[in-house]
Amino acid sequence: MATQEARHARGQDRRHQPRGWDDGRRSNSGQAGDEGLSRALGWFSIGLGLAELTAPNAVARLIGIPEDDSNRRMLRAFGMRELANGVGILAQPRESGWMWARVGGDLMDLAFLGNNLRSHESQPNRIAAAAAAVAGVTALDVLCGQRMAQDGDSQSHGANRLWSRHIDVRQTVAINRSPEEIYTFWRDFRNLPRFMSHLERVDVQDDRRSHWVAKAPAGRTVEWDAEVTEDQPNQRLCWRSLEGADVDNSGEVRFERAPGDRGTILRVDMRYTPPGGIVGAIGAKLFGEEPQMQVRDDLRRLKQVLETGEVTVAEGSMALTHPAQAWPSHTQPALTQPAHTQTANSGR
Repeated sequence: MATQEARHARGQDRRHQPRGWDDGRRSNSGQAGDEGLSRALGWFSIGLGLAELTAPNAVARLIGIPEDDSNRRMLRAFGMRELANGVGILAQPRESGWMWARVGGDLMDLAFLGNNLRSHESQPNRIAAAAAAVAGVTALDVLCGQRMAQDGDSQSHGANRLWSRHIDVRQTVAINRSPEEIYTFWRDFRNLPRFMSHLERVDVQDDRRSHWVAKAPAGRTVEWDAEVTEDQPNQRLCWRSLEGADVDNSGEVRFERAPGDRGTILRVDMRYTPPGGIVGAIGAKLFGEEPQMQVRDDLRRLKQVLETGEVTVAEGSMALTHPAQAWPSHTQPALTQPAHTQTANSGR
């Protein structure tokens, strides 16, 4: 039921999204599949680039071209290009510009292989096989680039944002609780670390201002002050960081009543600039701290806490449930614990 409500909600008008953010034109599952293909191509670029940089002679033998100084220089140059493309894709997997950069590189590779066919030292059969492989990857790059464009980035728009320092995050979840309950819980920002894994604490200063402390890569922490910029009780909540923040960020949460009054469609949109700008974004992606995945997992935990009072985690091959932290009396919504939910205890 919750899945059907989420699908229904994704088709609704998104006119309230922050300006400059992409309109979602495909389902979340379709976007997730496209992003998975994008990431796979990104890692392929990095692997190929490392091989071309560190072992150009082996690559030359594999694809059937002469092992001379000119080809070694070209392969190393191609390796640097592939590494740059791969890191860029992993940093911004939904940006079509990186895919079209890969397509351009594929065409260069094909021209390079064709030029080497004229050498009497080349191996035509190996070059033909390599060209066929490049053509296949090119088709995947074009397909992925087109899908990225359909998800809201035209090719020119993607190129303009190619080196953007900002990271946009958008996630949606259906929760079997009323908008009033969810808003009340979220509006007390001290509750956010209960389900947001990267947050250590939020100190509320007054009705509009708060101080946030979050985990950063390499065991560091970052801090910032934030203010509420719009507050429509039980409907919409917006915030932004203040000057001097370690992480410039802004966001919006919308609490939409699901069709048939069956819970709430919660939409979260955030934009932030990680420490170090694009370099910081790249580092976060490479070390498994990708914002889209973080927020998706955070919303799953929020759903579990609000619906069951527990958070399910994976430990080894067993699925365990752990009681959520005690609810503060001033924010405790009326939750009903399902009778079939069981909590794993230490004696099992």
